[in-house]
Amino acid sequence: MQHRILGNTDLTVSLIGLGTVKFGRNEGVKYPKPFEIPSDAHISKLLACAQELGINLLDTAPAYGNSEERLGKFIKDSRKEWILATKVGEEFINGESCHNFTPEHANTSIKRSLKRLHTDYLDIVLVHSDGNDVHNIQHFGILDYLFELKKQGIIRAIGMSTKTVEGGLLAIEKSDVVMVTYNPIHTIEQPVIAKAFTLNKGILIKKALASGHIQQIPGSDPVATSLQFISKEPGVSSIILGTLDLKHLIYNVGMVSGN
Repeated sequence: MQHRILGNTDLTVSLIGLGTVKFGRNEGVKYPKPFEIPSDAHISKLLACAQELGINLLDTAPAYGNSEERLGKFIKDSRKEWILATKVGEEFINGESCHNFTPEHANTSIKRSLKRLHTDYLDIVLVHSDGNDVHNIQHFGILDYLFELKKQGIIRAIGMSTKTVEGGLLAIEKSDVVMVTYNPIHTIEQPVIAKAFTLNKGILIKKALASGHIQQIPGSDPVATSLQFISKEPGVSSIILGTLDLKHLIYNVGMVSGN
């Protein structure tokens, strides 16, 4: 597994990161097929497999049901072996997403994440945007607040999971890392990746496999096509993939092992 430095931070992340939304939530998701929440035994096997493959980046969020709690239970004795990324700004309550980008809510959210994840620091905290990226940055000052927590040592790197090009470009100026959607059929956010590369900032990729709608990506092996396409893009730090299938995880890592 190739590892890359996350922009100008002191974090080194695996080229494939493990997304954990499916650890705790199967409602209100955009995957094409329904799935069951995995057992503790299955999560344990998946995390062990990820480590064996060289994956060190785990991506979670309060909006992922009880993903943080379940993840924290398994990594509390191996905390320093993982790079943990979580988020602020979105909650999933009674089957619906709701958003709050105030510093006050971020403070509550981060304290809760620390407790759930059994840790006293978070490697990466991203603002979980609702699509109003620029407004949320400028109106609430949320990135400025996260920067203050970074100075206190509670967070090692800050950023935003954006949904617009304009928001991504602004966020990359004001933070360490931005998470963007990027794959062969969604390249509109490439300017954000390019700017991050120029400024030596980190980029995390979401929806690399089109949220499970992989058949939309052309080619005889759309998974390989997408992962190789993304991994060759200058500026990409890590590709977050949220599979529960061990065989898929092994295959995904194999598709980028030569890049």
